[in-house]
Amino acid sequence: VQLQASGGGLVQAGDSLRLSCAASGRPFSWSTMSWFRQAPGKEREFVAATRDRNGGIFYADSVKGRFTISRDNAKNTVDLQMNSLKPEDTAVYYCAASQNRLVAYTVQSNYIDWGQGTLVTVSS
Repeated sequence: VQLQASGGGLVQAGDSLRLSCAASGRPFSWSTMSWFRQAPGKEREFVAATRDRNGGIFYADSVKGRFTISRDNAKNTVDLQMNSLKPEDTAVYYCAASQNRLVAYTVQSNYIDWGQGTLVTVSS
């Protein structure tokens, strides 16, 4: 099982960036696919989640209206479009996936599969 995250980089405040996560190694699709992030010196936190079969899309309050999560079930990928980036969005971003339709999608221990992380740096 492998989750490969990509798309991070250095941008200026107000810029946009798109992260992608490709999942492979399982014969079935993931039900819940999410993004988390960990800023320097802080704990990892929930960013966004999507559940399959119209199971809903969810965002942290801090990114609502600026970030958009989307998935391609055929390709087992999940993307995170980040607009109007702020310096406080600087973090390592991780994708995570679960074969279960998670109710507690913000709880990290509910996810077994994690990507390696991709660094996003937003300068002021």
